[in-house]
Amino acid sequence: MEESKEETVLATMNLEDDEFDTKESVLQKYFLQEWNLVKSFLDDTVSNSRVSDPSSAHKIRSIMDKYQEQGQLLEPYLESIIPPMMNIIRSRTIELGVISDEILEIINPICIIVYSVVTVCGYKSVIRFFPHQVSDLELAVSLLEKCHHTNSVSSLREESTGEMETKCVILLWLYILVLVPFDISSVDTSIASSDNLTEFELVPLVLKIIGFCKDYLSAAGPMRTMAGLVLSRLLTRPDMPKAFMSFVTWTHEVMSSATEDLLQHFQLLGVINALAAIFKVGSRNLLHDVIPVVWNDTSMLYKSSNAARSPLLRKYLMKFTQRIGLTSLPHRLPSWRYTGRTVKLNVSLNTSSKPNQSNLGVNDNYSNSIEITDDVEDEDMDVPENVEEIIETLLSGLRDMDTVVRWSAAKGIGRITSHLTSSLSEEVLSSVLELFSPGEGDGSWHGGCLALAELARRGLLLPASLPKVVPVVVKALHYDVRRGPHSVGSHVRDAAAYVCWAFGRAYYHTDMRNILEELAPHLLTVACYDREVNCRRAAAAAFQENVGRQGNYPHGIDIVNTADYFSLSSRANSYLHVADSIAQYEGYLIPFVSDLLDRKICHWDKSLRELAAEALSFLVKYDPQYFASAVMDKLIPCTLSSDLCMRHGSTLATGELVFALHQCNYVLPSDNQKTLASVVPAIEKARLYRGKGGEIMRASVSRFIECISIFKVALPEKIKKSLLDTLNENLRHPNSQIQNAAVKGLKHFFRAYLLDSDDKSTSDLTAKYLNMLTDPNVAVRRGSALAIGVFPYELLASQWRNVILKLCGCCKIEENPEERDAESRVNAVKGLVSVCETLVSGRENSATSFTEKDFSLFILIKNEVMSSLFKALDDYSVDKRGDVGSWVREAALDGLEKCTYMLCKIDNSGCLSGKSDGNEIEPIVQPLTDNMLTSNAELLLFDENLATNLIGGICKQAVEKMDKLREAAANVLYRILYNQIIYISYIPFREKLEEIIPKEADAKWAVPSYTYQRFVQLLQFGCYSRYVLSGLVISIGGLQDSLKRVSLLALLEYLEGVESKVPNTRTSREYMLSVDIMWVLQQYRKCDRVIVPTLKTIESLLSKKIFLTMEAHSPTFCAAVLDSLAIELKASTDFSKLYAGIAILGYIASVPEPINMRAFSQLLTFLGHRYPKIRKASAEHVYLVLLQNGNLVAEDKIEKALEIISETCWDGDMYLSKHQRLELFELVGLKVKILGKYSDGTSRKTSSKKPTDLDENASYSSLVESSGF
Repeated sequence: MEESKEETVLATMNLEDDEFDTKESVLQKYFLQEWNLVKSFLDDTVSNSRVSDPSSAHKIRSIMDKYQEQGQLLEPYLESIIPPMMNIIRSRTIELGVISDEILEIINPICIIVYSVVTVCGYKSVIRFFPHQVSDLELAVSLLEKCHHTNSVSSLREESTGEMETKCVILLWLYILVLVPFDISSVDTSIASSDNLTEFELVPLVLKIIGFCKDYLSAAGPMRTMAGLVLSRLLTRPDMPKAFMSFVTWTHEVMSSATEDLLQHFQLLGVINALAAIFKVGSRNLLHDVIPVVWNDTSMLYKSSNAARSPLLRKYLMKFTQRIGLTSLPHRLPSWRYTGRTVKLNVSLNTSSKPNQSNLGVNDNYSNSIEITDDVEDEDMDVPENVEEIIETLLSGLRDMDTVVRWSAAKGIGRITSHLTSSLSEEVLSSVLELFSPGEGDGSWHGGCLALAELARRGLLLPASLPKVVPVVVKALHYDVRRGPHSVGSHVRDAAAYVCWAFGRAYYHTDMRNILEELAPHLLTVACYDREVNCRRAAAAAFQENVGRQGNYPHGIDIVNTADYFSLSSRANSYLHVADSIAQYEGYLIPFVSDLLDRKICHWDKSLRELAAEALSFLVKYDPQYFASAVMDKLIPCTLSSDLCMRHGSTLATGELVFALHQCNYVLPSDNQKTLASVVPAIEKARLYRGKGGEIMRASVSRFIECISIFKVALPEKIKKSLLDTLNENLRHPNSQIQNAAVKGLKHFFRAYLLDSDDKSTSDLTAKYLNMLTDPNVAVRRGSALAIGVFPYELLASQWRNVILKLCGCCKIEENPEERDAESRVNAVKGLVSVCETLVSGRENSATSFTEKDFSLFILIKNEVMSSLFKALDDYSVDKRGDVGSWVREAALDGLEKCTYMLCKIDNSGCLSGKSDGNEIEPIVQPLTDNMLTSNAELLLFDENLATNLIGGICKQAVEKMDKLREAAANVLYRILYNQIIYISYIPFREKLEEIIPKEADAKWAVPSYTYQRFVQLLQFGCYSRYVLSGLVISIGGLQDSLKRVSLLALLEYLEGVESKVPNTRTSREYMLSVDIMWVLQQYRKCDRVIVPTLKTIESLLSKKIFLTMEAHSPTFCAAVLDSLAIELKASTDFSKLYAGIAILGYIASVPEPINMRAFSQLLTFLGHRYPKIRKASAEHVYLVLLQNGNLVAEDKIEKALEIISETCWDGDMYLSKHQRLELFELVGLKVKILGKYSDGTSRKTSSKKPTDLDENASYSSLVESSGF
């Protein structure tokens, strides 16, 4: 509380400081955060009258780009940014002259900055700060002429040197300058020296500007828009009628001769955009005479193929069409329009003391004012003939396939309608409502919604018309049309929510009260149950707008707080929690249920149907009777629908309803239970499992059976057998989702309907599933293992030993390679652990005393189950999917943890010894009798040996290469060490483990740099070191460079022993590590999965001079490594293995020890290897060895040996390589008989038996891939 008070006080003090602070400091604090950097750049630029470093201009532009979506934050700084920059452009141009080549180098970087501000804030905000002296007009035209013919050196924005930006800035400057309040002929200095200018000729300066702008109208960049703006201001001047008529004639030629040429297409876009800008600012007297010509060209162009291919051209044509229509109609504000919420701010403030009376007054006199004024308008107003065609064009634009065109057409409809009479506006509204007919496409519905929103915003949609508009909007809120495997309509629903939002802003509460009551349930339905997040948020925003502006709406604030922007971001949260919270309020439950039943249960998206069924069950608690009768009666017939989506959703929803009714303790009548019991047989009778939707229906039927089993619906024996057969059939399906659904169904079906069966039936059922464990079909084996795992205690009690032993056998890797299946082993491990948990918990719940049979169960768990799980922890099977054995290892980790708790719980309870230390859990069974046990050694189920194997196996997985497994193993170890319920005893070096695994909630075990530096410390303990090292070498010698780097660094830091204060730490740790490496080489002999990374690890350590300075032990270690290499490299075809072995031989041959000659002789042997790349790699290492250790060859022969190695093409002819190798043997002094002893298998076949290890993966294909061919 004190901290929150301090924060409040500080915030208040900051606000008070802001009130008395300078404007610049406040702006810097809350607006442009990089103002100091921008200010220093501006000061430097002004002081030097140029940008000193061109790269700084791009840096400032990157700062401005960050405010692209919030340009208003930059507007307070425009006065400090724009005038200094433009003054430099103006002054340096005057100073250096336009002819100077240096001028563009100066102004280009400045224009980059100015244009970046224009793109963020908009040109209208920026041009207010441009200089606008009369003399600047000629200067700007000359500058534009200078840069007119320059081209950008790069099309990339990041590499721009400012040519394009300069043209845009100068055109914007001209946009202001052409508004000089003088005749331009008096400004043009070239006229004074010209005697040939007649009254019918244009001023040269004007001709230049028009010429440049015509050229830019054909450009593809932003200059096209800028040129149109300049022409709109220039040609609408009072002294430019000749120029205007000339330009219209030119545009007529362009529009009437349009072709498919790309360059002319850009010119066409520029011309239409320029005309639209001219018609926006031009006077009606100037434009009225040219309307027939331009409208004829526009209508013809809209029907052409050019417009059909170009959405942008159609958008510009829509924009121009509405401008023509506005110019054709008289400019008057209709008195008939609704003025409820469009009054000005000062009027609202003046009348705020009596808001209700003023609002009512406006609306009371509303109808009378319409009647009085409309007659006058109908008599006086003369509607031009082309307006009807223009409105028809805009209405057709509302049907366009592109959103930008529809949006422009909708705005045009709103603007033109505001100039029509009330009767004509009603005709326009009727035409818009025709867009919502069933035969229209989604584009028409979207365009119609946009048009309705525009009419409402402008007060052109009268309250009297709302009754016929609202039903259409409601339909649009739920618009969703199936198109093949998906549906369209999200943009329509979004636009419909926009219409509702516009209603809330446009009308008074008195006019909207009934409308809001009709719209609110539909808006909240969309906000909670729409598939798209933008539609959910749009509907919630519309509801919030109406609640905020329409007054006291029941529970409005509570609903707005529940359905906010962030809570609706998650579809699941919207369906299950937000909707559940809103449904408690009156008036929303039935609409929510109706929407789920009518639209979401039968939705094309499978995940949405599943979510809708679950959401429906969440609403049951508010009215169980309604759901049990009306809703269920509607759903059950739909389970046999011919539409797959409908029957799948209905089956799921029915099951979820039954489950929810069970949670509400609602008792279904017997008739309803009979109906439910007949659902699955009816589905099977109709053969609805066949075809494309069979798999989907199987999963939903399994869930349905699960739900009715939980409810314990009364079933006849025949239907029980039928449902069990259905679940067994689904259990055999290869789809894992169907199998999992069937297993969940069996779990509850067994407990609900089979526990009352006789012993023979249950025994036969158990035997049936045990036989399925050895079925040739892998899908059957997978499903049966999971099914046995959910057996209740009563089914396991009689055959528990057979079940456990059979599952233990299924956890092993199959002997026949064709029958191996990782998923079967994963499910067997999970099923085995579940069976053990069921048996142990069943004994705990039993009222009988502890028996010898129970003790046998725990002994079996200790000896057989734990042993099987330890073997599963060494499952490194690989197939085309990768390391599929990791799935088994992950399941084994979880199983070992659970079995450990079972054994330790019995040990701690004292039921085996009859002793208690006062700290353990209360005994769950009676002490054993004396004749059950023979010695105290047998009393412990979880002993030190088991603890060592457990922790060692977990730590091995915690240092291997897979992030997911490392994290899982570390979390298991954490839970074992810090379990608050069951204390795990006999863990060696527990204190050190607790230091390595700290009691932190946010440990990042998946991050290698966090994990390896901790677990590598276990190498100093003999009971764990071999486990850790056998996993660590996989990471150090693996293919992942980042993992190799982190793990090797952790090992090297450990060997340095910086954290240890014991002397000779490095030597002792090196010695222990060397012993463990020799054990790994021996233990995993001919197992390339471990041997290859181990050899790479040895290579990396030898390169760091590790193992070479251990005095007496170094020769022993090197000899052991050489013995292992002689076995591993013999007849090997694994290139990575051969490369690593050759490198190790090179390192050992380089040491000044007697063992070096043996290594050198083995290295020379590889010079005659059958693979050229191996011969070449061996030659390189031999050359390095001779350079580093000259004692291997006599001094008078070393030059000759080096010459042979360097000049021989070892990756060439094999016979030549063998001959050169014999020469080297003679030079070294080795006898030829040594060749036989260390042969690589090239001269004769080896008699060694082919290894049968499961992880052996050597093949010719892997050889070719690794060799780079």
